[in-house]
Amino acid sequence: MSASFIKRRPSQRVLVGKVMLGGGAPVVIQSMTNTDTADIAGTTRQVEELAKAGSELVRITVNTPEAAAAVPHIRRRLDALGCQVGLIGDFHYNGHRLLTEYPECAQALAKYRINPGNVGRSRAEDDPFTIMIQTAIKYDKPVRIGVNWGSLDQNLVVRMMDENARLAEPKDVKEVTRAALIASAIDSAKRAEQLGLAHNRIVLSCKVSEVQDLIAVYRALTLQCDYALHLGLTEAGMGSKGIVASTAALAVLLQEGIGDTIRISLTPEPGGDRTQEVVVGQEILQTMGLRAFAPMVTACPGCGRTTSSFFQELAQSIQRHLRDQMPVWREQYDGVEYMTVAVMGCVVNGPGESKMANIGISLPGTGESPAAPVYIDGEKAMTLRGDNIAAEFTRIVDDYVEKKYVKRET
Repeated sequence: MSASFIKRRPSQRVLVGKVMLGGGAPVVIQSMTNTDTADIAGTTRQVEELAKAGSELVRITVNTPEAAAAVPHIRRRLDALGCQVGLIGDFHYNGHRLLTEYPECAQALAKYRINPGNVGRSRAEDDPFTIMIQTAIKYDKPVRIGVNWGSLDQNLVVRMMDENARLAEPKDVKEVTRAALIASAIDSAKRAEQLGLAHNRIVLSCKVSEVQDLIAVYRALTLQCDYALHLGLTEAGMGSKGIVASTAALAVLLQEGIGDTIRISLTPEPGGDRTQEVVVGQEILQTMGLRAFAPMVTACPGCGRTTSSFFQELAQSIQRHLRDQMPVWREQYDGVEYMTVAVMGCVVNGPGESKMANIGISLPGTGESPAAPVYIDGEKAMTLRGDNIAAEFTRIVDDYVEKKYVKRET
């Protein structure tokens, strides 16, 4: 289905803690810890790191009694640190028991994530899905019903495959499986509403691992419901592959107005920084012009005219400095996240790109005069020379922020 045929109804607004999803609200960044939730100190530390990086909601695994017992302690420690980020409890298999046996956990979480393929259902009074929904109602918590390709209800799949086989012209297996994902999500949402959960307390997701499958599933899903939708590849992968796959899938859907909250499920390098998934999500939204989180740095790719690595080092240094400063600047200044900075490596595009940014520097390329003109709001302001260009340019950026942007009242 081409994008021109996508006409999504406005999604329902869902309040998760202090964050609004859907209904025209800005697309929200989510992330997930990879600590043992029973490790209170370690999980608190990683949640705080993710929140400082810009994650507006953080999901934590709640899979054992020890993890469930730790949740209220983690919440209290975060509150003491002034970190108000909402915690989402990720439940599989035994969530109904954990939420029942640990009411403080149920109360401390901002949202529950339920996978209907793993929760299980029965007609008995102790039906796991029913218990979890009733708990959400009791504590007034929204629920994300998250269906995954790898943990889809097999009874549903078999039934739909059998029905498909009896058709005169059966559909291919992948198409039927995508339809089963959507049916599982919507049927579960309708059942939750029948149990008493409000329509505007439900978020849906149908996550798969392949780009084209994700696009096809969400295009179909968005035509069948108006629930707020969470986007993300369920296993994007490592490094550049994960970043490219996530960007390729989410950019198409977001451009079509599909998606209210996103997570970039990158596989981290051993000992790697978990906050990378937050940064990638922010950069997808910011480069698409959907939100602004931090000043953006434009830098040329380099060529035979830029045999020195200095412009690359300066661009990296400035980008790091801007991100490091944003937690402070965000509290002090209005609009600084929209600032643009250019770090260019030679005379070909350097002056032009520098003039287009709020602040730009055009470093000398190979064989050029050893001088670096600096442009501020389109006008040449000064020329830097010598061995201290990086420090001087950083100071110019800081001075610009202080003079240009309105200081918030404290």
